Amino acid sequence: MFKQYLVIGAGRFGSSVATTLYELGHDVMVVDIDAALVQQISESVTHAVQADATSEAVLSSLGIKDFDVIVVAIGHEIQSSIMTCILLIEMGARYVVAKAQTELHGKVLSKIGVNRVVFPERDMGQKLAHSLNAFNVIDLIELSADSSVVEVTAPAELVGRSLQELNLRARYGINVIALRGKDGKTNIFPGAEDKINKDDLIVAVGNNKALKKMGWI
Repeated sequence: MFKQYLVIGAGRFGSSVATTLYELGHDVMVVDIDAALVQQISESVTHAVQADATSEAVLSSLGIKDFDVIVVAIGHEIQSSIMTCILLIEMGARYVVAKAQTELHGKVLSKIGVNRVVFPERDMGQKLAHSLNAFNVIDLIELSADSSVVEVTAPAELVGRSLQELNLRARYGINVIALRGKDGKTNIFPGAEDKINKDDLIVAVGNNKALKKMGWI
């Protein structure tokens, strides 16, 4: 579904979010006070604007209510991050996502009404720790405190066996939602008769306790 996004801050995190959303087919505007960063990202998003997003006049001119989601990706200036979020909420922003540097920063953002607070450095650290703990883990997305989506290289003991034979859903409460072969082709929502082949990537969702039993997190 096509959406309109505003990303405030074109640093490493903000530019990654903005360019990915644009590649997914959305309308993306990026705002940053740094002219060099704006120039750098200008061809990878719909619009890139050099401006001070902590200015009420600047934000007002952007038409805040027109965006489905606004991502505040301001770097280490915690005060600027908080002030920008306050202004956005006062202006009637529909949905605000903000990057937090510290737990205290995150608590403040939540208290002023930010819809979703993210901790990129902490979350990436957790992903790395999980991948180092289980070498077959390629990626991990935490859905909640209790469940996750994981992408793992097919363990040798599963190779050649069908999903029906493995019966992961009944035995562990784990649902395999995709199988990706070494040829790059992805089987979305594979059937019971589909077999796991050598070097397949398994994308599964389940309870963290069950995923740990499998050695997948």
